[in-house]
Amino acid sequence: MATTSFNLLNIGKRNIRILHYTWFAFFMSFLVWLSLGPLMPFIKEAMGLTDQQAKVLLILNVAMTIPARIIVGMLVDRFGPRVMYSSILISGGLISIAFAWADSYEKLALIRFLSGFIGAGFVVGIRMIGEWFPARQTGVAQGIYGGWGNFGSAGAAMTLPFIAGLFSGTDGWRYAITIASIVAISYGVLYYFLVTNTPKGSTYFKPKKTGAMEVTSKGDLIFYMLMNIPLYLALAVLTWKLSPAGMALIDTLMTNVIYGILVVLLMIQTSKIWQINRHILTQPVPKMQRYKFKQVAILDWAYLITFGTELAVVSMLAMFYVEWFDMPKISAAILAGIYPVINLFARPGGGWLSDRFGRRLILIITFAGIALSFLALGMVSKEWSLWMVVGLTIIGGIFSKAGSGAVYAMVPLVQRRMTGQIAGMAGAFGNVGAVIFLTANSLVDYNQFFLLIGCAAVVVFVLIVVFLDEPADKMVETLEDGTVQLIDMK
Repeated sequence: MATTSFNLLNIGKRNIRILHYTWFAFFMSFLVWLSLGPLMPFIKEAMGLTDQQAKVLLILNVAMTIPARIIVGMLVDRFGPRVMYSSILISGGLISIAFAWADSYEKLALIRFLSGFIGAGFVVGIRMIGEWFPARQTGVAQGIYGGWGNFGSAGAAMTLPFIAGLFSGTDGWRYAITIASIVAISYGVLYYFLVTNTPKGSTYFKPKKTGAMEVTSKGDLIFYMLMNIPLYLALAVLTWKLSPAGMALIDTLMTNVIYGILVVLLMIQTSKIWQINRHILTQPVPKMQRYKFKQVAILDWAYLITFGTELAVVSMLAMFYVEWFDMPKISAAILAGIYPVINLFARPGGGWLSDRFGRRLILIITFAGIALSFLALGMVSKEWSLWMVVGLTIIGGIFSKAGSGAVYAMVPLVQRRMTGQIAGMAGAFGNVGAVIFLTANSLVDYNQFFLLIGCAAVVVFVLIVVFLDEPADKMVETLEDGTVQLIDMK
């Protein structure tokens, strides 16, 4: 699968400029969203928080992101990435400023929960890049977008504590978050005037209905309903972690109320899926306009492994080095810091390889690498050489991040008008993976944690080999006037 010239420095080309504008929007959204972690020591001291209260804030910071990615995916397909990215940066920046100047723990907790939707900004750019780059380049473009934008978390860690330290007293963290938020708001305004949803003359395809993804067969309707269950189970696990059975930070009554709300929301979502798709029971979708929902489902499970592993491993790696190999904390943090930096080249590399050699093949290779490296780590003991373990974690990180690039190299090629929703669902499953793996990490030894990842990767590897199809050369979309249009996917 040949590629044409792709030059990131050729900013004279409109699509290259759009890529740079958009990965920086993602970078800013992650910098604001993930500012909490590196500033937590400052916040904890200034507000007099307990260890438990600090942990709750960290959990609340990611809880909203799971449903938010689904919702934002629907909205971006409906209103376009230009409006949505600007809206997320501006509103997210304002909410973040409100968090920075909250004067009680209750306000901090509520606002931090609401700010979790900023992490859904990632979904918006997937649709934007998918519109501006041809299929033969979408993998490397999506990889650069995701890999460089993800570096916003590292940007927060490297800059915000330094900014906070420039101010005397205990309010330095407030100024650091405020400054970052003002930059995000300003860029949100600028982004609106810098970009358009599509190249001139191209059609922006929208779903016929909003509220749930459209499917094209009876079996896929049932499959789609079932695939929503893990999203709510992940939120139930987060609730359990806060309950008396976990961290004991909410009481039994509140726990049961949240469980009840999750059940009701699942029922509402299932009902919405039925309302949007029930017509296919009596009015079959023409064969040429159908797509296979199994493609979406496998990409969801694949991203659960790749991105879920990334978030979980980066959260525990430094402590693993300290507790199992008696490394000094600073040295462990520096070694663990290599893991997120891999994103800068591994994720774009996975996308580029997908463009060049095929989406399915590269997913198979990356998942074989993930499975083998983490199964090997599953056998680690405290007698192993530290450097052998570090090497294996880096290899596993390269394969998992390249796998994330390979997943999103295929996402825009499933069904154009629903790219946002498909990207949102895959992104939400990535967060589900983080919840699953981090929960497992709190219950088992480190080698068992790695072994779980390896075994899960084997399962998804089999799904990819047996069930995943290479994207077709053509995609069928229907214009608002009913005209059928063929989109070249080569």
